[in-house]
Amino acid sequence: MSDTPFHDLDDYIALPRLGGLAISPDGQRLVTTVSALNEDRTTYQPALWEVDPAGERPARRLTHGPSGESQPTFTAGGDLLFVAKRGTDDDARPAVWSLPAAGGEASMVAAHPGGVSGVSAAARAAVVVVMADALPSAGDVDEDHRLRKERSERKVSAILHSAYPVRYWDHDLGPDLPRLYSAEPTDADPAKDAAPRGSHALRELTPAAGAALTEASTDLAVDGSFLVTTWNVPVARGAVRTQLCRVDLPDGARTVLVDDTEAEVGGPRVSPDGRLVAYVRETLSTAEQAPRMWVEVVDAVGGESRALTREWDRWPAQLRWLPDSSGLLVVADDDGRSRLFHVALDTGAVTRLTDEGALSDVVVAPDGTAAYALRASYEYPAEVVRIDLGDLTGEAEVTALRGPAERPALPGTLTEVETTAADGTRVRAWLALPEGASADAPAPLLLWIHGGPLGSWNSWSWRWNPWIMVARGYAVLLPDPALSTGYGQDFVQRGWGAWGEAPYTDLMAVTDAVEERADVDASRTAAMGGSFGGYMANWVAGHTDRFRAVVTHASLWALDAFGPTTDAAWYWGREMSPEMALANSPHLHVGSIRTPMLVIHGDKDYRVPIGEGLRLWYELLSRSGLPADEDGASPHRFLYFPDENHWILTPQNAKVWYEVNLAFLAEHVLGAEPGHLPRTLG
Repeated sequence: MSDTPFHDLDDYIALPRLGGLAISPDGQRLVTTVSALNEDRTTYQPALWEVDPAGERPARRLTHGPSGESQPTFTAGGDLLFVAKRGTDDDARPAVWSLPAAGGEASMVAAHPGGVSGVSAAARAAVVVVMADALPSAGDVDEDHRLRKERSERKVSAILHSAYPVRYWDHDLGPDLPRLYSAEPTDADPAKDAAPRGSHALRELTPAAGAALTEASTDLAVDGSFLVTTWNVPVARGAVRTQLCRVDLPDGARTVLVDDTEAEVGGPRVSPDGRLVAYVRETLSTAEQAPRMWVEVVDAVGGESRALTREWDRWPAQLRWLPDSSGLLVVADDDGRSRLFHVALDTGAVTRLTDEGALSDVVVAPDGTAAYALRASYEYPAEVVRIDLGDLTGEAEVTALRGPAERPALPGTLTEVETTAADGTRVRAWLALPEGASADAPAPLLLWIHGGPLGSWNSWSWRWNPWIMVARGYAVLLPDPALSTGYGQDFVQRGWGAWGEAPYTDLMAVTDAVEERADVDASRTAAMGGSFGGYMANWVAGHTDRFRAVVTHASLWALDAFGPTTDAAWYWGREMSPEMALANSPHLHVGSIRTPMLVIHGDKDYRVPIGEGLRLWYELLSRSGLPADEDGASPHRFLYFPDENHWILTPQNAKVWYEVNLAFLAEHVLGAEPGHLPRTLG
């Protein structure tokens, strides 16, 4: 097969990408976001599309804004709210816009000088809540506008911090910080020099929040009387923990619902009857003990929490209440999938509802007869599906709806493989094989190691897509070693604090098993990984010479240096004791590396700072068992992205990422001449 989008990188980056899902109060409309290349093919531009919940009508595009639209949500009256940046002003910020249920043009609902980062609407009341970033000293929106203007005119970029953290993933935190606002109708004319606004004025709900709402998770009660949010609390020695708080909309009064010093809390969801709040409790990890997660509920006015799924050996996420408040739908990684489960409120009993694929963005029909979600797997990217809930006693019927994009044709087939580790533990993986792989034409093998480390290869990835490699004739192995989610608490604990032990031996065991297949060429192999997978690729390179090449992306190299410089040092500090870092740091084995390595790093990566990549690169050249020669020539390579972060997101940079990987692998795995690199690299 030679006509799939994976054979041509221009075709690949042009594939549309779905994300997010919203359902109308009457259950008759579903809206998702589709990101597609803009005209000059340099960025992805999101637009809103409507999908028929009955699966009868084709999907139709709703928005065509110049900068795109995101975060769809319906008001109680059926109007469609979304966040978009519109206007010709270079300083234009994202605002809340509305498409009326009766039809017509979109109008601006609410704006903030710092830009709107989130919007939610009550399901049964005319209440809209907005999250936006405000400068700490700003008393109201107009003052925030004036302070920003002054800061801009005086070319001030400095940020004074008094607490941790100071950055997150790919962006600096501050000087402005998130606040919550109630968006309320107004017909008053704005004063001269006032901040731009729409039909609704913003009334502040959390004026003294500080950094409490950074990366907060919130949920609004269906009657709009209150919301529940996570609330960050600084503690000693640069650490941060979370509370669960209730904020009453009439007066902004805040009540702490959950304050657990032994756990993190997140993902709150208010029950439709307004009585309870469900959330995920995650115990604080230590250097010896992995975290545990389960669902708990607490009264919406406070009191003792009750655990629902403490004995369930899976980690729940994406909580959604049933309309009658009798139970919850949750998503959890499970044996190489991410399945939907029902949790009964009265007993905590858990029932699996779906089998194949990875479910996300779940919404529930108002009458409770169905749920809708995005479903993906390594055989297809995200698509909209309907899940018939029935009596919730067993596997539900799942139907793919008529969405905005068809499944792309694949250049090979997907299968599952498994083996048994030395300690008797089952280790499973996905294996993507190219068309024509056989005993007469075995395929070279690429071992891909997932990040996390708490994660699983269970869903389609645009950033690490195996089918591009399969289209070039490679077999791609996607294993879930120790520390992977979806196999129970003991499976996570096997690798906890011992990254170089069970995770490594699991990877080698499953690679051994796959290399015994007649359709795989064990003499031509490489290992690749990103983030924790990059750490593991570095560890592999220092502990075996079995691979012809190793690719390491955004990788941890020296654990003692990584811990204090990452954006969430307090989190890693709990696990990375000095003893753990000493026993598991790849940089201590650089002299044993005799395999050509491709190092990839983005300068704006704050989760794994660029210093890790720079140190790795220099130590490969100066101290590895495969150093540069006297003229400075080395088989190692360093692909550096000055303006990318932990992920390579812009389309043309993503294309370069794949091109350089393919050229490096072809040279060292296939024995090809050094490949021609993209002209855009100079």
